[in-house]
Amino acid sequence: MIAVVTTWPQFASLWAGLLGEVWEAIRDGHVRAGRNVMLYRDERPSVEVGVEVHEAFEARGRVVPSTLPGGLAATTIAHGAPTVQGLADAHARVERWSSEHGHLLRGDRWERYSHHHDAAAMYTEIYWALRALR
Repeated sequence: MIAVVTTWPQFASLWAGLLGEVWEAIRDGHVRAGRNVMLYRDERPSVEVGVEVHEAFEARGRVVPSTLPGGLAATTIAHGAPTVQGLADAHARVERWSSEHGHLLRGDRWERYSHHHDAAAMYTEIYWALRALR
């Protein structure tokens, strides 16, 4: 993954290049890889752009190993090709569900993207780490 602190408007134009840099490092390191992942640590946003990997690997420039948060998480799925509005709606569903069920969100959240060429089969898994029951 590559970690950056940016703004939301800047992130919209940065993420694709960062993800390309991660994939290049993974291919160069001959690492088996999975889905694309975006980890949002806070509202600034402090973001980690990365790819799931199936084995340990050495850091390559700005691309370094990382792990997703552990513990309980609230989750939903956004169906179809990812769009800003579709992802925002999915995040809002998790926030709403968590509030309705007495869960406090930690603030860190992540998205895991499916790999499909058919937009109708695409989906994005949304996760929010939970603090504890109120």
